[in-house]
Amino acid sequence: MLDLWVHQWRRRHARGRVSIVRYADDFVMGFESKADAQRMVAALKVRLNQFGLALHEEKTRLIAFGRLTALDRARAGLPRPRTFAFLGFTHYCGWTRDGRFIVKHKTQSKRLTRKLNELRSDAWRRMHEPLADQHRWYVSVLRGHCAYYGMPHNWRALAGFRQALRRIWFTCLRRRSQRSRAAGWAWFDAVTARYPLPPVRITRSWAQQRI
Repeated sequence: MLDLWVHQWRRRHARGRVSIVRYADDFVMGFESKADAQRMVAALKVRLNQFGLALHEEKTRLIAFGRLTALDRARAGLPRPRTFAFLGFTHYCGWTRDGRFIVKHKTQSKRLTRKLNELRSDAWRRMHEPLADQHRWYVSVLRGHCAYYGMPHNWRALAGFRQALRRIWFTCLRRRSQRSRAAGWAWFDAVTARYPLPPVRITRSWAQQRI
């Protein structure tokens, strides 16, 4: 319903370019004209209401974003354009080393916090499993995280996730027995030398990063 209607609205009413990226009921739209964006918000509210639906008030907002906005703000000595979150990433304006504009992505902080809370809960349930089984599970979690969030420029967030995962595993192993509680990081380093965690890596190419 949304995709077809946006396409029709674009042909009938838009004065500039209009784009939409959607996954399930979560979507981002881009407009060349600010007036088009404002008209779309008003029209979309009416259209969704016909189906008993409504825009999410906290997630729906208009922001100036993109190369021209970033250039204008840089020339005026202003901070970078505002960011937006979509599908677990925070998207923000940036520049390459040779001065080309690029949209960069980093793990959304709220999504990361939720993921780590879920990881802690699962880790406690696996606390008394054999080390080899725990190791396989932690490795699968880390690789799965990198497979989704391994975007260029997101290495710092990936490394932070790996470090948090190590702390969770260390804490769980120390709680397994009275003897383990006296162990320190040197002991855990010996454990992970036998059961190593893979390093984080970027899994998406520059071509996949382009929007």
